[in-house]
Amino acid sequence: DLVVTTGGASVGTHDHIVSDLGSSAENALNFWKIAMRPGKPLISGNVNDIPLIGLPGNPVSTAVCALVFVRPAIAHMVGGSADPLQFELPLSVDVGANDQRQDYIRAVISTKDGRQTVTPAPRQDSSMMSVLANANAFIIRPPFDPAKAAGERVWVMPLPPLY
Repeated sequence: DLVVTTGGASVGTHDHIVSDLGSSAENALNFWKIAMRPGKPLISGNVNDIPLIGLPGNPVSTAVCALVFVRPAIAHMVGGSADPLQFELPLSVDVGANDQRQDYIRAVISTKDGRQTVTPAPRQDSSMMSVLANANAFIIRPPFDPAKAAGERVWVMPLPPLY
């Protein structure tokens, strides 16, 4: 079993999951908030000894965390591979240096003249569902990753088809 929640994971007046996990002996909070963008207010805990993953309420953050954490957790629970597919591709454009969080940048893998490249979406606001809808991959930028020029290779995680 696995409990998955969406929303209620941040610091708003209606975000109660963290406080509820600490309210009884049967529940436990393993961690709350991670150095990741989007998806910082992720929760890991237990409810009556059943693992819980609390996803952020922001729709893009929810989707990213579901692919990065929930999908591998379920795969592991049923005996499958918990490691999402990742590989390197050259960038089609320059990107700036990353800050202290691991970024999952919505991007598009494209092929021209038999050569694949990856292009980050120009806007990464986590409230923009259209950016996620038009993406077919995430560029994974580790914390403090230096600036990269077009042609340099970055780690990419393709998005699974949603059908």
